[in-house]
Amino acid sequence: MPAVDGLKIKIFMDGADVDSIKSSAVKFPFVKGYTTNPTLMRKAGVKDYQVFAREALAAAGELPISFEVFSDDFDDMARQARIIASWGRNAFVKIPVTNTKGESSCPLIEKLTDEGLRINVTAVISLNQVKKLTGILNKDVPAVVSVFAGRVADTGRDPMPHMTEALSALRPFPKAELLWASPRELLNVFQAEETGCHIITLTPDLLAKLKLVGKDLDEFSLETVKMFYDDACAASYDL
Repeated sequence: MPAVDGLKIKIFMDGADVDSIKSSAVKFPFVKGYTTNPTLMRKAGVKDYQVFAREALAAAGELPISFEVFSDDFDDMARQARIIASWGRNAFVKIPVTNTKGESSCPLIEKLTDEGLRINVTAVISLNQVKKLTGILNKDVPAVVSVFAGRVADTGRDPMPHMTEALSALRPFPKAELLWASPRELLNVFQAEETGCHIITLTPDLLAKLKLVGKDLDEFSLETVKMFYDDACAASYDL
């Protein structure tokens, strides 16, 4: 797709629909990996975690895919993480940066990465959290740090300098990749590219919008006017 030509950033699909993963090879051949989480799985109606995960892994082929632990106890998180990691070399284990009590997951992440597990640290928002991770990541083991740039923006802060600083903190770790999580609009792809982020996640809806990149704005305006007109006619409005 011309919209992604020349981009260095890797695009991952975010969702919990196996059919979408299967079709992405044709619809979005530039997708380089997949992510999901319990919230997306619940919304998608997933009932059996392992059945879904194994089907998703098969659909993903050789591409990486992240599955999240769902315990709030660190010992049980470790147990779940090892199970998830055993499903395949392309399985990354999502570990939230803290549990629900606000207790840091850093000791657990350090332990699991030292065991060779590929961890995707999720729900990271503050730069302080990123800096704490730099004290425990293993330079020899691939890892992903998912900073929720969209939620940073939701607070009225510009996420671009935030992500630039996060990337700088991770630079001593050549196998750690910074992921721009929770994008709100297609523009975020180009913002993430500009900051030097390694990965951005996009939902299928945002992926579909890539065809709009570079679209003639006058043409877009006319299409919008026609949409309003057609909807007014369909509603049979009268004054």
